[in-house]
Amino acid sequence: MKLQLALDELPLDDALALAESVRDYVDIIEIGTPFVIARGMDAVRRFRERFPEKEILSDEKIMDGGYFESQLAFNAGADYVTALGVTDILTVKACLRAAQESGKQLVIDMICVDDLPSRIAELEAAGVKNLAVHTGADQQAAGRQPIEDLKVMKKHARHATISVAGGINSRTIHHYVEQQPDVIIVGSAITKADDPVQEARLIKTAMQGASHA
Repeated sequence: MKLQLALDELPLDDALALAESVRDYVDIIEIGTPFVIARGMDAVRRFRERFPEKEILSDEKIMDGGYFESQLAFNAGADYVTALGVTDILTVKACLRAAQESGKQLVIDMICVDDLPSRIAELEAAGVKNLAVHTGADQQAAGRQPIEDLKVMKKHARHATISVAGGINSRTIHHYVEQQPDVIIVGSAITKADDPVQEARLIKTAMQGASHA
């Protein structure tokens, strides 16, 4: 079980410093969508240079131009790029082709997918190997939580790894580790914490405890 740090709103230098402070607890560093919009592939390159031992994810949420936009991330040093599960299957296949040629990976973000079981089946049949449960910030503000979608994804995915994101923190982490996702994604709970290192440590400790149970 891996911990993915989602960096969205911090300036680049602050984000680099924060990631450095929690380096020991994080497996994947995500260049979040707002970050990608603000700084583009320069952010991916800077994190690749600074954290050569970490996996880097470029959260592009691709909806079109799958091959070209995936290549942008992979050429900049990303190990993963994201596309949206609501996009056309042809775009998904284009992203997969870029990933395969680069020896990298595609993650499908399932935010706003209405029929998870049927879409999971279609995506896996196309060759998708990584799926992400995602309850967006606006959905969270309306009271929605990702735990139920995670249960559905775990039930219906046949071989894809499962990531989960959406307001997870050290107080709620145990609910998620019980479901045994492959990746737990945490953003503001760490980046906006009074003590980011302590928050990351608590989350990682809970994950390690579940893995050894």
